[in-house]
Amino acid sequence: MARLLTDGEQMMRAGEALPFEMGGWIDIAPFENLLGMVIDEAAGGKAVLRMPFTVKLAQGGGLMHGGAITALADTAVAMAIKSVLPEGTHFATTELTTRFMAPVQEGVLIARATVSRPQGRTFHGEAVLEDEKGEKIARFSSVFRVARGQGFNE
Repeated sequence: MARLLTDGEQMMRAGEALPFEMGGWIDIAPFENLLGMVIDEAAGGKAVLRMPFTVKLAQGGGLMHGGAITALADTAVAMAIKSVLPEGTHFATTELTTRFMAPVQEGVLIARATVSRPQGRTFHGEAVLEDEKGEKIARFSSVFRVARGQGFNE
């Protein structure tokens, strides 16, 4: 889990040292920590993450906000990608799609992600999100790109 080195309400500033420290290459960053995400496993192009449905993640109708669900899926795919990349590689989500299938009313949401072998600098990822009872909540697909100049062909 990331450790804040300053007040978490401080504005980020480009070009300055990061105001937090990560516990390792595959770890929860400040945003994921804010949402309560936990990495259960990340290896070999797969990852499993979970996130409890706390009150702060509710939308106005009392269900888990779709943005929180999507953030969990995106992070799960990112951890699957990190599990096959050299430490320190820079990459980012360039496309994402979430198909919601059922609402989350309580409990813990679990994301199971997989990533394909890269095509040049591009990775395609998928995640299935389920509640604790195994009900499918959402399907997620995404495209990630590795930044140029890191040993990947176009």
